Amino acid sequence: MSLRLATRLARRELRGGLRGFRVFLACLTLGVAAIAAVGSVRQAIMTGLAQEGAALLGGDAQIELTYRFADEAETAWMEQNADRVSEVVDFRSMAVTRSDAPQRGLTQVKAIDEAYPLIGAVRLNPEISLSDALDGNATLPGAVMDPVLIERLGLDIGDSFALGTQDFVLSAALISEPDAAGDGFTLGPRTLVRTADLKDSGLLQPGTLFSTKYRMDLPVGADLAELSEQAESVLQGSGLRWTDARNGAPGIAEFVSRLGVFLVLVGLSGLAVGGIGVSAAVRAYLARKTETIATLRTLGADRATIFQTYLIQIGVLSVVGIAAGVALGGLAPILLAPLIESRLPVPAVFSVYPQPLFEAALYGLLTALLFTLWPLARAEDVRAATLFRDALSSARRLPRAAYLLATGLALATLIATAAWFSGSPWLTLWTGGGFVGALVLLALSAHGIRYVAKRAATRARGRPALRWALAAISDPREGAASVVLSLGLGLSVLAAVGQIDGTLRNAISGNLPDVAPSYFFVDIQKDQMPGFSSRLENDPGVTRVESAPMLRGIISQINGQPAHRVAGDHWVLEGDRGVTYSDNAPQNARITAGEWWPEDYSGPPQISFAAEEAEEMGLKLGDELTVNILGRDITATITSLREVDFSNAGMGFIMSMNPSALAGAPHSFIATVYAEEEAEAAILQDLATQFPNITAIRVRDAIDRVSGLLAGLASATSYGAGVSLLTGFLVLIGAAAAGEPARRYEAAILKTIGADRRRILLSFGLRSALLGAAAGCVALLAGILGGWAVATFIFDTSFAVIWPSALGIVAAGLAVTLLAGLFFALRPLSVSPARVLRASD
Repeated sequence: MSLRLATRLARRELRGGLRGFRVFLACLTLGVAAIAAVGSVRQAIMTGLAQEGAALLGGDAQIELTYRFADEAETAWMEQNADRVSEVVDFRSMAVTRSDAPQRGLTQVKAIDEAYPLIGAVRLNPEISLSDALDGNATLPGAVMDPVLIERLGLDIGDSFALGTQDFVLSAALISEPDAAGDGFTLGPRTLVRTADLKDSGLLQPGTLFSTKYRMDLPVGADLAELSEQAESVLQGSGLRWTDARNGAPGIAEFVSRLGVFLVLVGLSGLAVGGIGVSAAVRAYLARKTETIATLRTLGADRATIFQTYLIQIGVLSVVGIAAGVALGGLAPILLAPLIESRLPVPAVFSVYPQPLFEAALYGLLTALLFTLWPLARAEDVRAATLFRDALSSARRLPRAAYLLATGLALATLIATAAWFSGSPWLTLWTGGGFVGALVLLALSAHGIRYVAKRAATRARGRPALRWALAAISDPREGAASVVLSLGLGLSVLAAVGQIDGTLRNAISGNLPDVAPSYFFVDIQKDQMPGFSSRLENDPGVTRVESAPMLRGIISQINGQPAHRVAGDHWVLEGDRGVTYSDNAPQNARITAGEWWPEDYSGPPQISFAAEEAEEMGLKLGDELTVNILGRDITATITSLREVDFSNAGMGFIMSMNPSALAGAPHSFIATVYAEEEAEAAILQDLATQFPNITAIRVRDAIDRVSGLLAGLASATSYGAGVSLLTGFLVLIGAAAAGEPARRYEAAILKTIGADRRRILLSFGLRSALLGAAAGCVALLAGILGGWAVATFIFDTSFAVIWPSALGIVAAGLAVTLLAGLFFALRPLSVSPARVLRASD
C-alpha cells in the first residue's frame, strides 16, 4: 500500500519540474557520458583490430623467427599449409646519402619479396606500383622511404643512398603500408627494399640483429587455433612466435585495452565527484521540502512512505540523467569519428556498442544509489515536529544501520563491478582505495578547516570582512564540506595526473646528460672490434666505451615447464631478450646471490640472471632455463643473481652465460659510447664510413620518440582528469547557487547593521578564496600521495614533486572557487534588505 501511495505522491511532486536538480542531472550525465565515450572508442578500436586483423598482420597468420631465416623443414611446413607465403625481414640500419657531405639517418628497414603484400596495398608518391619502384633503374635497385626520412636526409626522388655497402635509388615516398600498425614501435622511419638486393650489403650476416616474419595466406576455412597448435608441435624447439588474424596487432590491442581501463577508472573519479553534487542536490531539495514532508507525516505517512516517495523521485531523475549520459557518450564518438580516425594509427569501426553503454549506465546507477541513500535515509528518520524547524540539520548524523549496510553494499558492488569490467582487479582496488582515501582525507580536512576557521574568527577583531568570512566557513550549514569535497576530489585527480606525467618525463630524460650514453652501436662484427675500439680510444671527447657480445634469445621453458605457465605474462617472456657471455662478472654489476663461473669454465651451461626480474618471476638459484637462440635450445642452470640497472640507459643484460655455452653461435657485438655532445657528429661519421654495416642509435633521438608517446598518453589522461575537474566545477556552481538565498539573507542583515556593499562583497570573496585555497592545498597533498604511489609501486621509479604543476593546482582551486562565489554573491547584494527581511518569518 505504501509503495502505491509513494508512487502517486512522487508523480505529483515531479510535476513541479527540475528546479534544484540541474546540477544533479549535469553531474550524472557528464560522468556517465565520459565512461560511455571511452568505452565506445575502445570497443571501436578493438572491433577494427578484429575485423582488420589479417590486413594489420599482413596475412592470415605469421611465424616470426629471431635473427635467422626459416630452415627447410619450417619452409616446407608453411608451404604445405598455406596458399601463399611472403617473407619479410625487419631490422635497423643507417641510410647514408651519396654526396660530398654525407647525411646519415637511422631507419627501420623492411626487406620484402615479390609476394609482399599478401593483403592490402602500399601507397606511394608518385603513384606507381611497389614492384616498379623497387625495380630501380638500369644501375641500382630501387627503394621507397618515409617522407620524414627523405626530408631529414635532404633527398629528392631519383637520388641515391646506401644501406650498408649497397647503393639504392630513391624511387618514391612511402605514404602508407597495410601492415604498419602490426609492426609496433620503431626508433626510425621506414625504408622498403627487396631482400634479394641486400645480399651484398653486409647487413644480414649471421649473428646480426634482424627478425624474419613469414606471412601466410591460408585456405578459406582454415582453423587458426588448430594450425597454431600444430606449428608449435611440429616446429617445436625452433623458437618461433605465432600470430594470426584473431589478434593481428597484439601489442596495440593490449595497449588500447589498458589505456581504456585506466581512462574508465579516471572517469569513475568524475562520477565520484559528481556523486558529491548528487548528494548535495538531494539534501538541498529535501530541505526545501520541509513543509511538504511535515504535512505528510502529520497526515499519517510513515517512514517507509516518505522514503519511497523521494527515492522514486530521485530514481526517475537518475534514470533521466543516466539515459542522457549514455546517449551523449554513445553518439559523440560516432559524430566525431572522422576526427578520431585521423589521429588513430589503427582502424576503428565506430557504431553503437551495447556493452560499454550498459557498463556506463550501471556505473551511473550505482553511483546515484550510493550518494542518495544517506540524505534520503536521514530525512525519513526525522520526527514531524522537528521538520517544521530544520529538517536535516537537526537529524542525527548517521542513518539507521540498515541504510549504512545498504550504502556499504552499494560501494562494494560499484568497486566489484569496476574490477570485473576492467579485467584488472588489483588496479581497480588500488584506484578505488585511492579515491576512498582521498574522500576521507578531504572530509577530515573539511572538518579541520571549519574548526580552524571557528578559532580564527574570534581573533579577527578589527577585520569585520575576514571575521564574517571565517564565521561563515565554520558554520556547518554553509556547505564548506561540499566545496572541499567536490572541488578537492577533481583537483586531486588532476594533481595526481600532473605528478605522474612529470615524474615519467623526469625518469626518462631528466638525468640524460649525466648518465646516458651518446650512442648505441649494434651489429659490430667480431673482426671489426679492434678498429672500432681504436677510433674511440684516442678521442678526447670520448669519456667511456662499453662493449659486449650480443645475442638474442627467447625463454621457452623453466624447469622443463612452459615458461608462461611458470612465470605468467612477465615482460621478460614477451619476445626475445638480450643474451651475452663473459668469463668474468661485469664491473658494473653486483652479485646478490650465488657465484660467477670460474674463468675458462667448460662444463654444463650456466646462466646469471637479473636479480629483480628473477624475484618477480619466482626464479631462484638452481632453476633451469631453456633459452632458444637462433633456433637452438640451450638449457642452463641459474648459478648467480646480479643487480642490473636499466635506469641509466646504459648496457644491461637480463641473461649472461658462460662463453662455452654459446660457442659456435654466430653473433655480433654491441657497444655504448659516452661522449661530449660536440664530438658525436665526428664519431658517427668516422665509424659509419669505416664500417657501413654498423647501426648507430642516438640515445637523445630515442628519448624524444618515447617522450612523444608519453605526451600523447599524458594528454589522454589529462582529458579524463579534466572531466573530473569540470564535474567538480559544476558541483561548486550548484553549491554556490543553492547558497544564494542564505547569502541574500546574510547580506540583508549586514546592510541593516551598517555594512557597505564593498565590505560585504569582500567578505564573500574572502570566504570563497579561503575555501578554494584550502581545497587546492588538500588536493595537492592527495595528488602528491597518489603520484608517489603510482611512481613507486606501478612504474618503480623515483619520485620528486613537480612544483609548477603542484602550485598551479592550488591556484586553480582558488580561482575557480573565487569566481563562482563572487558570481553568485552579486545578485544578493543588489536586493533591498527590507524586501528580504519582510519575506522571512
